[in-house]
Amino acid sequence: MAILKIARMGHPVLTRLADPVADPTAPEIRRLVADMAETMQDAQGIGLAAPQVHVPLRLFVWRGGAGNVIALINPEIGPVGDEVEEGWEGCLSIPGLRGPVPRAARIRFRGVDIEGRAMDGEAAGLPARVMQHEMDHLDGVLYPMRMTDLSRLGFTEELARAAAARAPAEGPPR
Repeated sequence: MAILKIARMGHPVLTRLADPVADPTAPEIRRLVADMAETMQDAQGIGLAAPQVHVPLRLFVWRGGAGNVIALINPEIGPVGDEVEEGWEGCLSIPGLRGPVPRAARIRFRGVDIEGRAMDGEAAGLPARVMQHEMDHLDGVLYPMRMTDLSRLGFTEELARAAAARAPAEGPPR
């Protein structure tokens, strides 16, 4: 396994439509998924799409609830219902910045794993947000492009300082 170089905002691989994976069970795809999992963990991320490591293919990995890494190849994702939630996002390709992004509260997903087995289901909360974020990478979309108010985009450290300054000086309620 190897730690891969993460593409940063401005690199053309991040703004193009990724290509379908022809053979999800191919040894090179297994190797790519293993390297992506190691890269994501090393970078302390919770999701990583192949274009982020300079490979324009339709696959991404994310950390599951038990800390296990899950790969979804040739994914399809769609909203379940009309509910939208705004949540703060960051990105390994845009280090140091965060911003609020509206996303479908619940999604339905499908694709295949590295064994070629069909995967499908529904997700809500953080898993739904992560999958939508990673799916955007496969479509050449970065999270600031989804933000409705770019004035709220900020450096993580500055946002934390501002939040601390807004917190009550006397501490938590008794």
